[in-house]
Amino acid sequence: MELDRIAQELESLAPEQALETVLVANQNSHLCLTSSFQAEDMLVANLLRKRVPNIPVLFLDTGYHFPQTYEYRDRMTRQWSLNLVNVLPARTVAQQESAFGILYSSEPTRCCQLRKVEPLMRALEPFDVWFTGLRREQSPTRKNLKKLELHRLPTGKALWKVSLLADWTWEQVWQYVNANEIPCLPQYDEGYLSIGCQPCTALPTDPNNPRSGRWGGAKLECGIHTFSTRAER
Repeated sequence: MELDRIAQELESLAPEQALETVLVANQNSHLCLTSSFQAEDMLVANLLRKRVPNIPVLFLDTGYHFPQTYEYRDRMTRQWSLNLVNVLPARTVAQQESAFGILYSSEPTRCCQLRKVEPLMRALEPFDVWFTGLRREQSPTRKNLKKLELHRLPTGKALWKVSLLADWTWEQVWQYVNANEIPCLPQYDEGYLSIGCQPCTALPTDPNNPRSGRWGGAKLECGIHTFSTRAER
């Protein structure tokens, strides 16, 4: 299949060339980027905004993010003229806590499902190509990540999932960030390596696993990259 050929080709290409290949193959498609505004996401956003200036940037607004994250999101949205789409859960934080208690403490997986997974799966429905900032090095759960995968949403909708930085190291990310003078979340200066919702984000406990500070070490993924599944071709 054509997708298999392109997927194989992308594995040997630098992010800029991989992006161009994907864009040429999807000239009439609906594209989006999911972003938590971490360094990798900003790197991909910087590449995309030069080629697809109005691409929707989907931010999962869980209501639990660090105040610094919200401030940075708004500042960079203005500075880069991003087409920000705040993806909201069905319930507000107050409504969820009233109905179920503090799920991030008692049932963190259910909290992620309600505030991240379900909203994103709905938000991705209109799109054909989904760009991410995922890297294999980020977590053992991502070690087999391909730059291009065909993913199927719970509704059955299939779309391209494109991770331009899949083979990049943390050092390469920061070299690019510094060379291109991209401002980053202030939490990095405090030692955080993976930054999500404030109650579930701590300093990493394992220097070789950037996500070891997430969810008290109880898990490594919120689920948004596991509830969509690779489609059989």
